[in-house]
Amino acid sequence: MKILITGAGGSVGESCVEHFSESNEVLALNHRALDIADRQAVGQIILDHKPEVIINCAVLGVDACEDDPSLAWQINVAGPRNLAEAAAQIDTAILHFSSNYVFDGRRTDSAYTIADAPSPINEYGRTKLAGEQAVINSAQRSYVVRTSWVFGSRNDNFLSTAPKQLSSGQRVSAITDVKASTTYVLDLVRRVEEILMHKRYGTYHIVNGGACSYFEFAKEAARILDLSDVETANLIEPVSEDAMNRRATRPRYSPMRCILSEELGLPALRDWRVALRDYVSEQL
Repeated sequence: MKILITGAGGSVGESCVEHFSESNEVLALNHRALDIADRQAVGQIILDHKPEVIINCAVLGVDACEDDPSLAWQINVAGPRNLAEAAAQIDTAILHFSSNYVFDGRRTDSAYTIADAPSPINEYGRTKLAGEQAVINSAQRSYVVRTSWVFGSRNDNFLSTAPKQLSSGQRVSAITDVKASTTYVLDLVRRVEEILMHKRYGTYHIVNGGACSYFEFAKEAARILDLSDVETANLIEPVSEDAMNRRATRPRYSPMRCILSEELGLPALRDWRVALRDYVSEQL
């Protein structure tokens, strides 16, 4: 299969390129190779290469969206729309990554599904939701994959770096009062491949099983690393979300569950603790 991957320079994009290149013809395009906000350039490259599937991993991050809302709409909304419109012109399927941040996180006890109405509370969430709608409205053959708190070797976020820091005796500050589903990037891309094989278009929630806070994630990493209770207490500092002074407000509770995967008979992804153990063993 010929697959075009945009945003290939990011962590999810790089993982998609590596995974799909094993048995497919992949054209990997980072931002320098293709600015997805450039409608003419997008149309031309898709017409030239005629991929069977487009996977859009391009994104502007959470706090960057608060700093530059105009750029956020260019990358997170106009770009996906350009890709979807070009895909529709040659009857190509498009898979677009989105986020748990389309939800407000105001519930306290149950996971979000596609039956729940989105209600974003920051610019990132608003643009990701608008990007989803642009893709769905522009291309009939479209998949939206909402994921959450992705970690893996190419990421530089807290979830990815905390195990390495703890293993080397570095102290970390971990937020206690925000919870979501985490997603091991290798599990994410494998499930994406399964979704593409089934050709059931729609919106998917692809995350590992269970939910945790950053603090709980770090403590589990410490347990996997066989750190003592004293070492764990000394190395992991519990902090509140408000104390971090991050520019964008985060949903406080946003685990997700995938209805479409269940309807297809796909098993739920493994529990986040099992995925974390594999990640730690592969990295350290």
